[in-house]
Amino acid sequence: MSSTQKGNEWYFGMKAHISVDADSGLVHTVGATTGKVHDAKVIEELIREPDRVVFADKGYFSDQKKKAARAAGIFCTLSDIKGVLGKAKRNKKLSTSQNKRNKKLSSIRAKVEHPFRILKCQFGYRKTRYRSIQKNGAQLFSLFALANLYPVRKQLLTGPG
Repeated sequence: MSSTQKGNEWYFGMKAHISVDADSGLVHTVGATTGKVHDAKVIEELIREPDRVVFADKGYFSDQKKKAARAAGIFCTLSDIKGVLGKAKRNKKLSTSQNKRNKKLSSIRAKVEHPFRILKCQFGYRKTRYRSIQKNGAQLFSLFALANLYPVRKQLLTGPG
């Protein structure tokens, strides 16, 4: 793992990157990187072949990645990526319509935060335990698999019918 500086503060550790199904809210892809790896470098590993629309944080996409995604047929709008929040440029504010669009997309994107809430609140996961990114990644993979079972636990206990 490694350290990175954000503002005047230093952080040490890792990042968990997940991809969640928009309908069910279940995690289908998990990745772990060191703390200094930028989010935009891992977006290709999180998108699966059947995915046609991606709702992502604005840090995951650059203008070049938006154009490449449109060329691959993943997104169906012409002016911008369908589910990525608008990002203000330096010394420019977002327009009122962009702010409304961001608010609308945020309710859909909130499903990505639910598995993290399960890990932190229900399972008590706060800190990494191991020194290597591989061991911590394996632990995250297991925890997110269990986090997928947590919301459907009542249906699993009652069985079919």
